[in-house]
Order: sequence, then structure tokens, then C-alpha cells
Amino acid sequence: MDITDPAELTEITATPMPAHRDEWEELLLADTELLGRIASTIDGAFHVLFPARIVQNIKAFQDTFVRYGVNGRIYYGKKANKGASVVRACRTAGAGVDVASVGEFRASLGDGIAGTDLVVTGPAKSDALLALAVREGALIAVDGPDELDHLHAIVAAITAAGHELTARILLRVLPPGSHSRFGLTGEELDLAVKRVDPNSISLEGFSFHLSGYRSIARAELAAALIPRCLEARGLGHRADTLSIGGGFGVDYVPEAAWRAFIDGVNPAWFHGDRAPAPDSYYPYHCPEPGPDMLAAILRHDDLGDRLRTAGITLAIEPGRALLDRAGSTVFTVQGRKTRTAHGRDYQILTVNGTSLSLSEQWFNTEYLPDPVLWPRHTGDMTPACVGGTTCLEDDMLSRRRIPLPRPAEIGDLLIYPNTAGYQMDSNESAFHDLPIPPKVELSASDGNAQFGWRFDR
Repeated sequence: MDITDPAELTEITATPMPAHRDEWEELLLADTELLGRIASTIDGAFHVLFPARIVQNIKAFQDTFVRYGVNGRIYYGKKANKGASVVRACRTAGAGVDVASVGEFRASLGDGIAGTDLVVTGPAKSDALLALAVREGALIAVDGPDELDHLHAIVAAITAAGHELTARILLRVLPPGSHSRFGLTGEELDLAVKRVDPNSISLEGFSFHLSGYRSIARAELAAALIPRCLEARGLGHRADTLSIGGGFGVDYVPEAAWRAFIDGVNPAWFHGDRAPAPDSYYPYHCPEPGPDMLAAILRHDDLGDRLRTAGITLAIEPGRALLDRAGSTVFTVQGRKTRTAHGRDYQILTVNGTSLSLSEQWFNTEYLPDPVLWPRHTGDMTPACVGGTTCLEDDMLSRRRIPLPRPAEIGDLLIYPNTAGYQMDSNESAFHDLPIPPKVELSASDGNAQFGWRFDR
């Protein structure tokens, strides 16, 4: 890890936030040529994906289900990253995909996911999406009474055309006390269960999504829905699945780094003394990330045992957690300036991309894991903020002054770590007619420290 000696830091320099890194990342950064060759070939910002890590992440969730004796189903939340290699990794590992548009649905089919391994979420789905889901046998999370009406009509139309198909659904639950615009109230659920015709629509269970990263809240709501499943069975429905959605935390940085940042953060660490609100940051340290959070959910009040006894499959829809440490974003430094704040010099770097490639920057907050300056060699610690190549004053990839291990030079690369989950392409656009950064898929054979690479899709 690149950890700057705290004694070198100045009052304008943020504390280091070194990211956890896997062996593949260390090998990539240690390679003295590969990143430079890719950067020269692309001549612009680009993203790196390592699908083997995604397979590993999926397996860790699967192993947790096995350890607790629970029948589990994993659907990757595709909105977290559009990469085709991500979906192919899901296919390899035996995971399904959570989609919310016709485009995502068709792309998943094209990358080898069977329709029956897709779950369709989102509000007020179009008739085209519902019809596609019915034809392909996908599971549909119904968000409202009107959507159930549309679905009945679509199934009737398909049947009238001579095709005998049954729609597979979950009913999405509005969590008690929530002001969410998604899901059905308790009264609406009662009516919906009674209105579903088992001859044309198979009610396979219930689903919900919770904001935040609290394992106990998810466990308690899942437990509260077990009786709903049993009641629905009494009305002739299958009702053997509960989906608790996503929101599985990711541990980006060590606890000590996170605590030092949160306890010491001040506006002087940021360009223009503009620090985000204290409560705006993603929790970059998570004590129970990903599979550990799933284990905590299954342990709470013996939820795993209760699901097993009731014969219920627990479905999850992780996005960010399946992409943990599976990708990075690479920019080339194409400009630098020296400025002074509070009597101290620092660099303003301009890179050949924009902050649209770090989605966190567009939610009035900051992406905190430190980028790596490449090539890696020693020098004098230099605080630096990082701006994008657009004409927008607020196009800042890092307003925070990062303690770089040496002054950056034009032509150097900055590699932002762990960006595969939501950061890479959620907000990207061709602003200024700049190219959208392509994704590069890395592969490595066993025992070979050399990477192969190709463009994703």
C-alpha cells in the first residue's frame, strides 16, 4: 500500500486513504509497461475490469448460503456496471442478473444469461419490458397494483395469440414506516395476493429493498414476511422466495485510515476549502462487507433456520459487492499547475477525462480511496487535487488534496482503485464530444504474471 508518513503531511493535505488491493492489482501496478501500452493505444481515459475477481466474489456469497444451510439465489444488480464481461462472469459463476429495462434485459440475454435467470425490478415497467419478461420466463418484481393489472392483460393477450405462458412474479413490499415511492402497502399486498390468478400468474414470493447497510433491518423484515409466504401458500400460491435486494457493503480502505479521515477532516484539505457535508460520504470502511453481511443477516434471530424450516429460498441482488476490487479507472495527467493555500504549495492536475467517471463526485460528495500515481517511484510528498478536462469549474475528480508520493509529471497515469461498482459509468456522457472511456478486460492464466487484455464488448 502507498502510505505516506503522517509526519510529512501538512495542514492542507488530506490523510492517506490507501485502498485494499488484490494480487492482480499489485501485479498490474508492478508491470512497468502494460498500463502505458493500453493508455497509448486508447489515447484517453479507460476502465480496467478483472472478471475473475467477480467470480470469486459470487462464490463467497454462495459459500455463505451453503454454510448456513439456506437455499440462496444471487442476481447481479446490472445497474452497477454495464460491462459485458461482468455479466459473463455471472454466467460462469452461476449467478443471475437483476435488470430494469429492455436494454439491460436484451444485453444480458446476449451475454449468455437465460431468461429464467433474470429478475426484472424497477417501478412502472413498460408493457414491452413486461411482455419480454413473460416470454423469456423471467421473474418480475411487481411494484404496484396497476402493474399487476398490466401483467394480467399482457398474459391474456399472449395466451389469446396461442402461446400458453405463465408470468412469474414477486410482490414488492413497501417497508413499514418507509416513505419510499416503491412497493405495495400492507393493504395493497393483501388485495394483490387474492387477485393473482394462479392459472396465469405464478406468485413466487415477496421482495423488498432497504436503503443503507443495516443487516438487522434486512433480517427482521425478511422474518416478518415468512408468515406472508405461508398465508399465500394457503391460497394456492407457490410463495417460496423472499428477495431482500442489495445494499451489501464494501470495505474500500482500512479502518484506521477511515477513522483518521472522519475524525480529522476539515475544509483546508479541499481545493477552495470546499469540503462535502460530513454525512455525505459513503462508508468507505465496512466491518461486515459483502458475504459477512449476508452471514450476519442469516444469523440474526436464527433467520437461516426459519427460512430452511419454511422451505423458502432467499434471493439477493448485490451490485457493488459483486464488483468489489474487480476494476479500476485510469487517467493520464495532461496538465499541472502549482498553487498555494494557507501558505503551502500544492498541485492542480488536469487529466484526460472527467469526474463523470467517478459517480460519487456528482452527489455532492467525494470518492475517497487514493489514486495511485504511475509509474511508481519515490520522491517528495506532494499534495494534489485532480480536475477533469472540461470547462466546468466543478469538474473535479478529487477536490481533496491527495498526498501523492512525488510531484506528478505530464504523461503520468492516475489509477483510481475499486471503481467497478457504480463509479465507472453510471453518469458518463460524451460531454464536449469527449469519448466515453472504454472498458478493458484483463485476463491472466494460472502461474502467469503477464496479463492479456481486450476491449469489453
